[in-house]
Amino acid sequence: MKIRIFEDKAVLGAAAASQAATLIKTAIRARGHARILVATGESQIEFLAAMVRETGVAWAKVEMFHLDEYVGLSIDHPASFRRYLLERLVRKTGIRAYHLLDGETEPEAVSRDIGRLLAAAPVDVAFAGIGENGHLAFNDPPADFTTEEPYHVVQLDDVCRRQQVGEGWFTSLADVPQRAISISVQQLLKAKAIISVVPDARKAVAVRRCLEEPVGPLAPASILRTHPDVTLYLDQNSAALLKPQSTMVSGAAL
Repeated sequence: MKIRIFEDKAVLGAAAASQAATLIKTAIRARGHARILVATGESQIEFLAAMVRETGVAWAKVEMFHLDEYVGLSIDHPASFRRYLLERLVRKTGIRAYHLLDGETEPEAVSRDIGRLLAAAPVDVAFAGIGENGHLAFNDPPADFTTEEPYHVVQLDDVCRRQQVGEGWFTSLADVPQRAISISVQQLLKAKAIISVVPDARKAVAVRRCLEEPVGPLAPASILRTHPDVTLYLDQNSAALLKPQSTMVSGAAL
């Protein structure tokens, strides 16, 4: 794992976007198209804004999937990840091939159908955050590290749901859905490269746990340490609790 620490999340987002654009362009040059997995949420806003400003990306040759979506939430709701991606990425880039997770009616069928499409070919680069409880996508602790299903329907714990209220997506805990469609841990790890964008002080405890505690389901994002090509982007705030030696993980330094 490569760890990069920046002064603030705007600079962090620009650096992560530059790497993302390079990986996408490389895949397109090699095979004529690229496949990406995209994260959502407050922590990804600066990154995605910077990525759509990157020049020379042939977005019409990009196929997009996303990590997760709430069960039972309308696409018109401000917290809808489908709406988030349409507004912040799809419409701004002209991506034509995109697969949105519709959790409103039959989430198990959607998980199966979109999962079949996702698993049909390798993903060139996946973007992921880390939740305040250490979750990876919506795989809250204790996360399922074994399922091979590409997507699965999961229960959201209260820490995760409170995070969504704290970020302003919902007005109260009662408004936050209790279930979601989430990419599985094993499917995410199949991506050729992973870029994890994790700014803000509220993520500092989770970052420390995922880098300094043993890899395991109670700190779901700790599993990223087992992947051969992960770059973790932190700002000074999210990295504040790390011990100096934690900036070297799996032999890869800053």
